[in-house]
Amino acid sequence: MKQAISPSLTVFKRELWSYFSTPLAYVFIVIFLVMNGIFTFDLGGFYIRGQADLQPFFNFHPWLYLFMIPALAMGLWSDERKEGTIELLMTLPIRLRDAVIGKFLAAWALSGIALLLTFPIWITVNYLGAPDNGVILAAYLGSWLMAGGFLAIGSCMSAITRNAVIAFILTVAICFVFVSSGSAIVLNAFSGWAPQFLSDAIAGLSFLTHFDAISKGVLDVRDLLFFAIVIGAWLFASAIVIEIKKAN
Repeated sequence: MKQAISPSLTVFKRELWSYFSTPLAYVFIVIFLVMNGIFTFDLGGFYIRGQADLQPFFNFHPWLYLFMIPALAMGLWSDERKEGTIELLMTLPIRLRDAVIGKFLAAWALSGIALLLTFPIWITVNYLGAPDNGVILAAYLGSWLMAGGFLAIGSCMSAITRNAVIAFILTVAICFVFVSSGSAIVLNAFSGWAPQFLSDAIAGLSFLTHFDAISKGVLDVRDLLFFAIVIGAWLFASAIVIEIKKAN
């Protein structure tokens, strides 16, 4: 087991250190915290609602991630290819899947750190009232899993092109489809003519649907499995794309 996880762990440490050795990690975290504050207390009407919960905080996460996470993921592989360091990475005694997993985990850890640093908002809610902290904890888990799904998609898009901007745009477009397919606007557009099973299938592919369920404190295995499958499938696709690009 140690030999199996060691290569991924090596890449993970290398990538995570590279984030914090440049302004990237700090800029990402600061922007993430500022935007969460604006969305929660201003746009979310935190004080106007008069309820001690974090619903306004989590309601905006799918849409905040739609731009924040692609910005984090766009350079995962495109920068390696642009700078020519991907050849060096591939010459190391590690398997391709270890590199893919390690780089993904480093970016996922950074997003998790940014998410954990929002704890003052959680403390504020407990100071103002008596929220259901079990529900809040579940919502944090769901938010982190959703960030992982966005990152896995971003990893694949970053592997497709050496242009980070193009990778960003592609990631935003695909993630938007995965988020909006569970929105009321999209589902209502299908409800008038499409059979119910089709509407349910579209909703079932949405990050929004599964995240909303988890954020209500319902830890259904199907929702957890959905994010696990999304992350695994897109990381597998990333490895395939990198292998194809390497062959060319």
